[in-house]
Amino acid sequence: MAERLTQDTLHSPVREHMRSDFIQLHPDLTVAQALDKVLERQPAGRIIYFYVADGDGRLLGVVPTRRLLLSPRDKPLSQIMVKPVIAIPWDATVLEACEFFVLHRLLAFPVVDEEYRIVGMVDVELYTRELTDLDRRESHNDLFQLIGVHVTEAQRQSIPALFRRRLPWLLATLAGGLVAAAISDLYDGVPSLALVVPFIPLVLALAGSVTAQSVSLALRALHGQRPTWAALLPKVRFELATGSLLGVACGLIAGAAVLTWKGDPTAALSLLASIVGGVACAAVLGLVTPYLLWMLRRNPQVAAGPIALASSDAVTLVVYFTLARWLLA
Repeated sequence: MAERLTQDTLHSPVREHMRSDFIQLHPDLTVAQALDKVLERQPAGRIIYFYVADGDGRLLGVVPTRRLLLSPRDKPLSQIMVKPVIAIPWDATVLEACEFFVLHRLLAFPVVDEEYRIVGMVDVELYTRELTDLDRRESHNDLFQLIGVHVTEAQRQSIPALFRRRLPWLLATLAGGLVAAAISDLYDGVPSLALVVPFIPLVLALAGSVTAQSVSLALRALHGQRPTWAALLPKVRFELATGSLLGVACGLIAGAAVLTWKGDPTAALSLLASIVGGVACAAVLGLVTPYLLWMLRRNPQVAAGPIALASSDAVTLVVYFTLARWLLA
């Protein structure tokens, strides 16, 4: 394996290494018809998934071999296929494809173009010769761990390269801090109120934590999925509801603590409402930022965190100071 996963190979496009002898089936075919088609083509390779695509070749689902063999012969593939399918973009590198194998622990993935049309497939035979004992393995964990070692080694870069890669996005954090300072200045005296200033770190910390959680979950969901506006909108509603619920829970605890400590119901209400609003907005920003960066063909793994955190800090401060001005000033 070490001799095959060279640096040149890892950073080359995966489309140069994908296989074209995959089986593509229409969702209206029955299991019996699909088996006849498979017997006609006799696919090469020992790792076989059967991909289901529409008339334009757009990937709809995948049928594992076991499910195809054991399902009733008259059942259409649309009823037994697994969806959604985790797919590798055609412009990904071999290194990025390796990450799919380590993260999802599958033995093969389809490769798709911008329209989600299947153009090929890639399996672990590309990365390792350790498959000689594949049929006798009870677990493939050691195989994926071996691939993971090469991913880690390939990701090691020089200090100047890492500096150039990370600095531009850290400037977003710097800009966010300056925006936060400008927001504080705009609210003329509100940030210095005795019932406001002690809780600024609390409000920002809660929003930042929720933002980081949402970014992490969004990045995991983006692996192998094609982000679209239609798919994003339901996720935004779901994340907004989750963020609001988290905000209510944290806000009630913080509000009760302030009421006990300061004895001021208005201050407790202001903090409760600020945490609910700030955390809900932070959850949405944490979800949306990686999707927007992906659609703009930017690396969300490096850029999403700084941009989302800077944005959530600014929005949270606006919510907190606005409510404080209405209720406490």
